[in-house]
Amino acid sequence: MGVKVVGEQLPNMPWQDRPAGCSDVLWRYDNNPIIPRDLLPTSNSIFNSAVVPFQDGYAGVFRVDNKAREMKIHAGFSSNALDWTIDPEPIDFVCSDEEVGTFVYGYDPRVCWIEDRYYVTWCNGYHGPTIGAAYTYDFQAFYQLENAFLPFNRNGVLFPRKIGGRYGMLSRPSDNGHTPFGDIFYSQSPDMEYWGRHRQVMAAAHGWQSTKIGAGPIPIETSEGWLMIYHGVLTSCNGFVYSMGAALLDLEEPWKVLYRGRPYLMSPQRDYECVGDVPNVVFPCAALVDAPSGRLAVYYGAADTVTGVAFGTVADIVAFVKDNAL
Repeated sequence: MGVKVVGEQLPNMPWQDRPAGCSDVLWRYDNNPIIPRDLLPTSNSIFNSAVVPFQDGYAGVFRVDNKAREMKIHAGFSSNALDWTIDPEPIDFVCSDEEVGTFVYGYDPRVCWIEDRYYVTWCNGYHGPTIGAAYTYDFQAFYQLENAFLPFNRNGVLFPRKIGGRYGMLSRPSDNGHTPFGDIFYSQSPDMEYWGRHRQVMAAAHGWQSTKIGAGPIPIETSEGWLMIYHGVLTSCNGFVYSMGAALLDLEEPWKVLYRGRPYLMSPQRDYECVGDVPNVVFPCAALVDAPSGRLAVYYGAADTVTGVAFGTVADIVAFVKDNAL
């Protein structure tokens, strides 16, 4: 029996076959980066962004750092999930509470379809970094909810269905700076407003994930558990190095780790991953999955400057994690 993926068929999903001679679990699209830093006239960089299937194509929420170096999030659309049109204006959230709706910055969004709408989470500047939350039906109007947590927190990633009757979110409690530490936690909510029942999922380990870790794309439900793709950070003599890895979490108790990969899936090796505003960064934020075939496209920020995509299969990643577990 193979690995079964819970989800839908994506008949127009982006895909490129594994290059000849490539033995890596994930392989890069040969036209990377798919989103250059200057796609918008006002953008300094576009990276760490989220995409989802939408109608007959795809939609997304994108981190855009403008030429004033302000961190904003913008909506965008694509027919093929490779060529993107991004709204030049940041998202203007509708919020019933002026204090919550007035925030300093927003970055590193994720988008998750749950039941009847798309939820957006992002790192939200409210007296320090915390997890902002909103929802949309059409990627035109966005309705902001209460912030999920107190400062300081980053990498808020929702699960695509309720677990035990509650919404679930992964996050990485942090500090007000460029956090030199960090573990992944799981939290639950009955209503997307009040969050509690916090449980530690994973701590930093060794090697490529020895300084801090954080959840990446929306977890993928499989017959082997929740496939969580995450980033890990190593502190080198020349600063942080961000790589991408994976783990399998229990389906009904996601704070319990079934398997966790010892090697990374991908590390910064190409010029556009090693050279940019922040060198040596591969930062996954979204994944498209065709459930019947198990094909996977992972979207990641490269060097905090541009956006790339890598391809693979869920079955190969699951096998890799189980065969190379910590």
